[in-house]
Amino acid sequence: MSLAADHSKLQGRGRKSGMPGPTGGPAPIIEDASEIDQDSLLQAYNYSFKNLEEGEVITGTIIKVTESNVIIDVGFKSEGLIPIEEFRDEKGAIAVQPGDKVDVLLENTEDRNGYMILSREKAERMKIWDLIERAYQEQTVITGKVIERIKGGLAVDIGVRAFLPGSQVDLHPVRNLDSLRGEELRMRVIKVNKRRGNIVLSRKAVLEEEYYKQKEVTLKNLEEGKIVDGVVKNITDYGAFVDLGGIDGLLHITDMSWGRVNHPSDLFEVGDKTQVKILKFDRLEEKVSLGYKQLTEDPWLTAAERYPRNARVKAKVVSLTDYGAFVELEEGIEGLIHISEMTWNKRIKHPSKILTVGSEVEAAVLELDSENRRISLGMKQTEPNPWDLIEEKYAINSIVTGKVRNLTDFGAFIEVEEGVDGLVHVSDLSWTKKIKHPSEVLKKGQDVRAVVLNVDADNQRLSLGIKQLEPDKWEQFFSEHQIGDVVHGRIVRLTTFGAFVELTEGIEGLCHVSELDEKRIENPETQFEVGQELDLKIIKMNLLERKIGLSVRALKEEGERDTWSYTPEVGTASIGELAGDQLGEFRKKAQRARGGESD
Repeated sequence: MSLAADHSKLQGRGRKSGMPGPTGGPAPIIEDASEIDQDSLLQAYNYSFKNLEEGEVITGTIIKVTESNVIIDVGFKSEGLIPIEEFRDEKGAIAVQPGDKVDVLLENTEDRNGYMILSREKAERMKIWDLIERAYQEQTVITGKVIERIKGGLAVDIGVRAFLPGSQVDLHPVRNLDSLRGEELRMRVIKVNKRRGNIVLSRKAVLEEEYYKQKEVTLKNLEEGKIVDGVVKNITDYGAFVDLGGIDGLLHITDMSWGRVNHPSDLFEVGDKTQVKILKFDRLEEKVSLGYKQLTEDPWLTAAERYPRNARVKAKVVSLTDYGAFVELEEGIEGLIHISEMTWNKRIKHPSKILTVGSEVEAAVLELDSENRRISLGMKQTEPNPWDLIEEKYAINSIVTGKVRNLTDFGAFIEVEEGVDGLVHVSDLSWTKKIKHPSEVLKKGQDVRAVVLNVDADNQRLSLGIKQLEPDKWEQFFSEHQIGDVVHGRIVRLTTFGAFVELTEGIEGLCHVSELDEKRIENPETQFEVGQELDLKIIKMNLLERKIGLSVRALKEEGERDTWSYTPEVGTASIGELAGDQLGEFRKKAQRARGGESD
């Protein structure tokens, strides 16, 4: 509105009363406009409008909205202009229309074009600062939106840009501040400087106040045995911390499930809402122990009813050890299958040879101890025991075929069928050879034939023999020879006490040092050598001990007697000479028997 137009209006008013005068009192009554000079007219005109000061927030009415400006009447001698951009919303649309009332800031009473310089944004900002200062003084809670992460914390929009330090974001340090971008937060103003445009906020202060209020209420309601709602706040290797409302309780891993829990994260995640039972509560220390599995009945209380002895069950392998496998029958019920109960085959050295973690197995209940929460299971009991029919399948003296599974110092184990091993003792490997270790004649994995010598089903023992596949050479030799027979042999070993002579393959006899010659021999090695062949006379035979006594001397003496009995000179000798010769020979034999020398 122009100053000239206002002036003409004032002239046509005639006489008025109640107008303020130059000094603040009633304006003079105008009876004739010609009586008033120009200065008085302008003074009266100016006082017809309210007094305005630059920097003041005033309320105006929108007169017109153009493409570039919004024209506003604030009741002054001229209108004001504000750029249209100050009235666009977030989507860019114009949110006002003529007739709307708006608060604006008077920056200047008149520009060079005669318009007042106004600002809606600055007016809003000034109102916001007033609210912020009031919130700071009264410590009221305000709401703001996180704009971005900046050095040391977050930039927050509360109408104006404000700073939220990282240390004031939460009760506990927040590692990823970027995750809060776009979040609406409730905060308190802890520092404000309008001149510098500096505002510092604290969300931690609001949370602490709410935390302690909630904690006070929670502590009044907590008691052991009570079931309460909570939120999982943190997860560790040994358990989870649950927020009960201002106070945290520990849910230990052992109280999460009646079954096996490898890690708390298998059952819970941060932020999960859950019900828990208060197991222990120390009001003075404000420590709370929680339980989750206690919300359900302990499965061991009725385990004996569900798993009677010899019952067949299916279970899942959860872990393997050197001595067996732990299997889960149901949540909270685990049993042990000992390695000795896995198969009738006793060669299994480790459970991993036949089982894997996660596999399902069928087993029989062997024993259950509810008090100690133990259950013993067996897999082999679900299959026939091969030893139950062992006596019917393997008669004594029958011949079996098997594979050499293991060699020991005392013999060889032969597998005759799955789960049935027989032992061939080292003494039953050969009739004639002295075998110190089975590896001298057998190899692991070798297929062999053997004779069943004995069956003991109760103790699961099967005795086998390999040498029994052939006739006993000792028995054969003893059946064909007797004491007094002359045999031919070869010296195979010499010792200080005599010579061992091989008479036939595998059959040896001993010729004692006293039987090697008619004369005394101190060291057989000076008179004989290995490999030397001899004719000897059998003087002893013991089949049980497999011993044969031989003599060179006896053979020579027999030859001498034969020579003396048939000599041609006998006919010319006298009876006395013959008698003397026989007596002398008798004495020599007696002396030899006593170990003496002949004269």
